[in-house]
Amino acid sequence: MAEAAAIVGLVASIASLVDLSAKVVSRLYDFTSTSRDVPESFRSISIRLPLLTTTLESIQSQAKAGGFPDDATQALKAIVNDTSEQVSIVQAYLFKVLPSDDASKLERALKALKSLAKEDKIQQALGKIHKNIDLLILQQTTRHVDMGDRVIEKLSKLNLTSAASSKSFGVCLGRAPQVAGDTFIGRTVELQQLRDCLSPKSQPNRQRIISIVGMGGIGKTQLSLAHIRDCPDDYSSVFWVNAKDKTSLRQSIADLSAVIYPESANPATPSADDEEVKIDRVRRWLSEPENDQWLLIFDNYDDPRLPGMGSSTGYDIRAYFPHRAQGSILITTRSPRLLFAKQLPLKKLDNVEQSLAILAVRSGRTVDGDASATKLALRLDGLPLALATAGAYLSQSADSFDDYLELYNSSWSDLRQNSRGPMDYEERTLYSTWNVSFQQVRDQDPAAAELLKLMAYLDNKDLWYELFHQDIPDAPEWWTEVLKSRARFNRAMSTLHDYSLLEVNRRQYSLHMCQHDWMLEYLNHDFDPERCRIAIHCVAANVSWMEEAEHWVKNRRVLLHARRFLHFRIKAAVDWNGIKFRKLFQLAYLYDHLGVLYAKQGKIAEAEKMCIRALRGYKKVWGPEHTSTLMAIKFLGVLYGKIAEAEDELSSAPLPGIRNVASGASQ
Repeated sequence: MAEAAAIVGLVASIASLVDLSAKVVSRLYDFTSTSRDVPESFRSISIRLPLLTTTLESIQSQAKAGGFPDDATQALKAIVNDTSEQVSIVQAYLFKVLPSDDASKLERALKALKSLAKEDKIQQALGKIHKNIDLLILQQTTRHVDMGDRVIEKLSKLNLTSAASSKSFGVCLGRAPQVAGDTFIGRTVELQQLRDCLSPKSQPNRQRIISIVGMGGIGKTQLSLAHIRDCPDDYSSVFWVNAKDKTSLRQSIADLSAVIYPESANPATPSADDEEVKIDRVRRWLSEPENDQWLLIFDNYDDPRLPGMGSSTGYDIRAYFPHRAQGSILITTRSPRLLFAKQLPLKKLDNVEQSLAILAVRSGRTVDGDASATKLALRLDGLPLALATAGAYLSQSADSFDDYLELYNSSWSDLRQNSRGPMDYEERTLYSTWNVSFQQVRDQDPAAAELLKLMAYLDNKDLWYELFHQDIPDAPEWWTEVLKSRARFNRAMSTLHDYSLLEVNRRQYSLHMCQHDWMLEYLNHDFDPERCRIAIHCVAANVSWMEEAEHWVKNRRVLLHARRFLHFRIKAAVDWNGIKFRKLFQLAYLYDHLGVLYAKQGKIAEAEKMCIRALRGYKKVWGPEHTSTLMAIKFLGVLYGKIAEAEDELSSAPLPGIRNVASGASQ
């Protein structure tokens, strides 16, 4: 009697599920047949539900004929009832978002359907339906064997109330920074490149790996999150993990195990073995056949341990890739050495309008037509985190854009200590990211780290080997070691480039302006007279005399480096008594050239300062009657309009000390 009741119950359950499936298929048909833009999860279920109906009808006929033992009947009924519950969930949502007969609403309905496909409850329901269909089909295709045992065995492995895993989990960002959509500005070209390279549709049946490479603060994490906001439907699942160090990465991947296998979540403190098991389960899930539509983001992989990069604290990220080469992997990093990934270099924002937009959004102020805001945007040189930091400061202050720029230029350290970074950057500040990179360089190549600190006393553009390759009297050991050959110098610069602390251009190197500020104000917080002496010697030794071929072209390269000595911190601290007369004269000659250049450009005030600087150098080295001194007086007189007045001005006062030979006229 009990067996007959079980059969009746199974037959009734099947009839109900067949009717329910038919309604869902009918509702989906209009949309899957008229548009190719339907989410794959719904297109797939619309195809498989008719297959389920055919299978159920076959099972129903066998049940009526008494073809199943009681235990198999009960097991099948449990599967059918669970499938009915999941199909009902899908039906309820579909009937809310899909119109029945109004074609004008199709576009809006498709948009709603895409949004619906990302909801956790729908994803879980669809996943269970697929598993149950597979199990019921298995029952029919192998019914010539003892199906009671086979169905029960399969059923025991399938938790009908909490599925072990699913092929789709939507967007799971975990502890990723929360970035508001309106705070992300520009990068349209890079966003399109990401979609072209990572989308499963662009390169099916192969693994897609891309690394976003750039200096700290350039916006790598923000770009990866913007990609997810733009293309959530391109992937079955999106996972974010923190790759800043091995410990953080392992914890992040282990945490994903609770998302993929919710029944395995354990509130107890896990052991190292538990963590290893969870990591392996996640890697195996990512490797499952036909599960290749996911995206995995490794964020802040800034300390690689790879061939040629022997970091003592780093690790090889490839040990955490899935076992099977499939899916899409996105890595954000400062290192250009990830040769196993297609690289997307991220540069500063060249469009000042985009920099102004960041300032406006972050500060809550209007910047249209504001010359002060433009000046600040140009000074921060298109670095998104620097602009966001300035905007965050101004949003909580009554200071103007001019006030902030003045603080930045004159009180950098004080501003750094009293500024709160943007909330979406969490503990990362504009400078902490570079401090970490500098420490990693120092661990690998101490001489390269010292060389970087010396560059603070030079200009940030147009650095080349010959500028440094000079015979420096009483040079420190690190200088002798790093300049012993071009190859050794290039290796040091390559190490700095590995951590995005400088840019490599054709036949020259350069530094971002904000990084250059950090190098002087933080790495050289205490003025280093030895490094400054070496920098002055290098600049002076590269001066070309008038008799030399292309002397003007060569001198223009070093003019900017000579100007660096006019920075208020360097000018106030340098001891000119430690500089040899010949080097002073070479610098005077260079400042003379710079004065002429300014005069040709109509920058009379700047030309006057450079000419006076050159004149004092000539007068100290050669005396007041030397040809070079008289020529400088004549040129200064042309600027003043009265040569005699120029001579009186410079001869009436006592000669300044050597400390002031290269100082400005304002001293």
